[in-house]
Amino acid sequence: MAFENVALLGTGLMGFPMARNLARAGVPVTVWNRTQAKAEPLADEGAAVAASTSAAVTGADVIITMMSDGPTVLAVIAEVSRSLTSGALWIDMSSTKPVEARAARARLAEQGVAFLDAPVSGGTKGAEAASLAIMVGGEAADFERAHPIFEVMGRPVHVGPAGTGQLSKLCNQAIVAVTIGAVAEAMLLAEQGRADPAALRAALKGGFADSTILQQHGERMTTGNFEPGGLSKFQLKDLDNVLVEAAGLGLALPMVEGVRARFAHFVENMDGADKDHSGLYLELKAQNGMGT
Repeated sequence: MAFENVALLGTGLMGFPMARNLARAGVPVTVWNRTQAKAEPLADEGAAVAASTSAAVTGADVIITMMSDGPTVLAVIAEVSRSLTSGALWIDMSSTKPVEARAARARLAEQGVAFLDAPVSGGTKGAEAASLAIMVGGEAADFERAHPIFEVMGRPVHVGPAGTGQLSKLCNQAIVAVTIGAVAEAMLLAEQGRADPAALRAALKGGFADSTILQQHGERMTTGNFEPGGLSKFQLKDLDNVLVEAAGLGLALPMVEGVRARFAHFVENMDGADKDHSGLYLELKAQNGMGT
C-alpha cells in the first residue's frame, strides 16, 4: 500500500526503533533529533535525516513527535508553524498532560492541521517489536487516516476526543508504577525467604498475579539489570501528571501518591533518574537497610 509522507521528530530510546519500523515497512519517513548523531543511523534504513525541525516537516503529510514532555512538544509546534502544510496531520506520541494535548490541538487547528494524541506503552522492547499499545485521542476520521501508520508500530485503539489518549496513558502509568512497587516487594520477599525468584515467576505465570511487569521487571530486579528501557525520571513525570489530573477532578489516589513519593526519592536522592523504572527495587532495598 502507498503511505503518506511522514516526519518523525525525536529519535531517542523509543523514537529510534519506531522510525526504523516505519522505514522498514516502506513508509517514506524523514527523521530529526536534537542530537543529530542519534538520528543518522536511520539513513541506513532508508530514512532521510533532516538538519532542522522545519526541514523535517516541510512537505510532510503526517508529523509524529516523540518528545520528553508537553512543553517541548508545544515549543516544537511553535518552531515549525510556518513550515506546516494545511491539511497535514500531527500525531503526538509523547507522554504529556491531557491539557497540553488539547492546547496542541487548538494551536494546530489555527494552521489547518489536524491532531491526534497517541501515547504508547510497551517500552523499548515494544517499540523494537512493533507491538506498542497505542492509545489515541482525537477525531475518528483522523484516527482512520493514521491507522495504517499506527499499525506499523503497534496496536492502536481510539479512546475518545483530544486529550483522552494522554488520559489513558496516565491510567496506564499509574498501573505500571503501582505494579512495579508490588513486584519489587514480592521479589524481595522471595529472595529473603530463600525462594528462587525465577522459579516463583514461572510458578505464577498464567495466574492472576502474572503480568509483563512481573516477568520482565521481576527478572530485571533480581538480576540487577537497570539499564534503561523506561527511565525513572519519566515515570516520576508521568506520576506527577496523574496527580495533577486527579486533583483537577477532585480525586485522591493514595496508592499513586505513595509510589510517587518513592520514585521521587529514587530519582532525587539515589541517582536513579536515568535508571530503568524497575530500579524502584533499589529504593525498596535501601528502605530495608540493604546495600544496592
